[in-house]
Amino acid sequence: MRFVSNQRGVALIGVLVAVVILGLMSGIAGSTWQTIVQRAKEQELLWRGGQYRNAIESYYKNVQSGGVAALPQNLDSLVKDPRFAATVRHLRKLYTDPITGEDWVLVKDPAGGITGVRSSSTLEPFKQEGFSQENEKFSGKTAYNEWEFVFDFKKKKAESIKTTEKGTETGTGTETGTGTETGTGTETGTGTTQ
Repeated sequence: MRFVSNQRGVALIGVLVAVVILGLMSGIAGSTWQTIVQRAKEQELLWRGGQYRNAIESYYKNVQSGGVAALPQNLDSLVKDPRFAATVRHLRKLYTDPITGEDWVLVKDPAGGITGVRSSSTLEPFKQEGFSQENEKFSGKTAYNEWEFVFDFKKKKAESIKTTEKGTETGTGTETGTGTETGTGTETGTGTTQ
């Protein structure tokens, strides 16, 4: 009888060890799965945030003749631009924040126009470096709510002014000249500018 009761104790210890091992393995698998899901949501956040940034830029640049560039006052204006009689879409549909599943936090300029969006999540991002040029400001950020997908309309306005200044030259004149080119790549000739 004593031999039978000892076997029960060994079997019970074996079952307890198996339960502990299964618990540890499921915990590891659960945390790995959670990491995989968060990384996927992070990639989706980068894509959706970029879509909003591009849509706001499109809204700002797409003006009727004689109109003034403006920022949207709400996100619905990106799906159907109220400034046009025909349907003009800058964004296919409104996306939710993939990290929280809720609405975005809006980033606005002092006049109330929407310049961008950001997540409300305080989770720490996995990605810390290696961002695209438009997202390079995200490097080293400690939470997703620090990732702001903003269209910098002031920078674009300054760039367009520089481009116009470079492309605009005024003056009058005619250029006349003669020249011959040989097949060896040597060009000879004379020219005068009057």
